[in-house]
Amino acid sequence: MEQPIYLDYNATTPVDPVVLERMLPFFSTNFGNPSSKGHSYGWYAESAVQAAREKVAATLKCKPEEVTFTSGATEAINTVIKGVALGSKGKQIITTSTEHKAVLKTCDYLESQGYEITYLPVNELGLISIADLNDAITDETVLVALMWANNETGVIQPMAEVSKLTRDRGVPLFSDATQAVGKIDFDASLVDYLACSAHKFYGPKGIGAMYINSASRSIQPLIAGGGQEHGLRSGTLNVPAIVGMGEAAALIPDRLEADRERWLSMRQHFEDRLTQCDGVFVNGRECERLPQTANVAFPNVPQIKFGLKLRSLAVSAGSACQTGVGGPSHVLTAMGVEPKVAGSCIRFSFGRLTTIEDVDKACNIICGAYDELLAATQASV
Repeated sequence: MEQPIYLDYNATTPVDPVVLERMLPFFSTNFGNPSSKGHSYGWYAESAVQAAREKVAATLKCKPEEVTFTSGATEAINTVIKGVALGSKGKQIITTSTEHKAVLKTCDYLESQGYEITYLPVNELGLISIADLNDAITDETVLVALMWANNETGVIQPMAEVSKLTRDRGVPLFSDATQAVGKIDFDASLVDYLACSAHKFYGPKGIGAMYINSASRSIQPLIAGGGQEHGLRSGTLNVPAIVGMGEAAALIPDRLEADRERWLSMRQHFEDRLTQCDGVFVNGRECERLPQTANVAFPNVPQIKFGLKLRSLAVSAGSACQTGVGGPSHVLTAMGVEPKVAGSCIRFSFGRLTTIEDVDKACNIICGAYDELLAATQASV
């Protein structure tokens, strides 16, 4: 059976062969526990973890001691938001309604515990207003949580401006940078806390990291135990995955610009072809976005029938982390897209293995299906 064309790299990426090769010895020959301080197996594992930490730090442009490994971005998000809130006197957190569910559900929990959650509105492009953020900050604000780049639309928030404002106002800034790492060049030091996940940049699943600026206030750990990872994340370290994350991060700097240019060219070609179809448009097209992400609306055709005609493509109707959740995207509805139209939107995301032939073939499939269904719909009116 022929595999569908994979255009869902924002959901996950394949492990790079170089990364896998680096990981393999740590499942067998080099299987030691970094916490075993009395022999060479533990020393070697500890050294490998430290080397990986340094590689991740170099890519994030921070100090190695500012990197804490977690099981993924969701754990990092929970640790930072809950940890900052529980260790602070204030009771207000500021975020947006276009955040990933990991942020929104964490905020829901804190709201149930008596915290005030302020949701900033976004404009039709998905961008916040700096003026709105400034007005929302109070003496009770303990954290601003703002996604660097949206997982559904690819829209990039003005993090430099946000950073300047939050530092001027003395409020810590956290960013879910899960989609940004490996796709755009950025500096983690713009924020106080950051979360990312290896499987979004050709590393293994089940491993992520949080960056905590060394000048930031301490946070309360979620997991108590042996005190691993600076006491912030106790538990035996997943050495093979950590090594894989380090190697995947180390590959980013040399590939970033070439990947970006190739993806931008592909996306321009892809979007130009699709928007030739009557009524089709791209969400957030007029602003800065991740170079390989396109969120496209296909209104005026029956969505179930349209989806069935796209079974030869691996794509997503929204976030891969919302499997089984019905209804239109919360991101698009927050941007003012009508629910019916939001329900017609599909996220396409390219990766290192995507070819222009893949893009052209996908365009032919999509445009053919859309035009056929649109003609049938109009004929039945």
